[in-house]
Amino acid sequence: MIRQCDRTEFEQIYTIINDGALAYKGVIPEDCWTEPYMSRDKLQHEIDDGVVFWGSEDEGKMCGVMGLQRVRDVTLVRHAYVLTANQRRGVGASLLSRLRDLTKAPMLIGTWADAAWAIKFYEKNGFELVGPALKDRLLQQYWTVSQRQADASVVLADADWRKRNSEL
Repeated sequence: MIRQCDRTEFEQIYTIINDGALAYKGVIPEDCWTEPYMSRDKLQHEIDDGVVFWGSEDEGKMCGVMGLQRVRDVTLVRHAYVLTANQRRGVGASLLSRLRDLTKAPMLIGTWADAAWAIKFYEKNGFELVGPALKDRLLQQYWTVSQRQADASVVLADADWRKRNSEL
């Protein structure tokens, strides 16, 4: 079952993000890794900034989360994580499919450039990488990330975004 998370599930969201993010440890630049990967304060900031989390439940237990954040004319997919024990079982694909159904706006996703499995996952689900110059512009326009994180990231766009921005 996929449903919108509520305020009482903050700790579950926090746990899933930090467990799922372990896949990035040793893959992303060392200076971009923190313990925990996302602090409670950072998670609260993201929620306060408009990220709405959706969760996937398996046998009554939340096992994956994915956030949506509307920024101007697009919807960003933010903080997509699945518990390590539940990865590679279709949880992420189900969440992404449901979230795509929830928005009419074009969607963009940012992820780490060295996370080949994440990029492949999004490409398999209909997103395409944008070029480096456009990536930099999109990160500045829609995200708030450090220059270091921007340098180590990629952006993927869905077909709606590509259609509306075909001149780019």
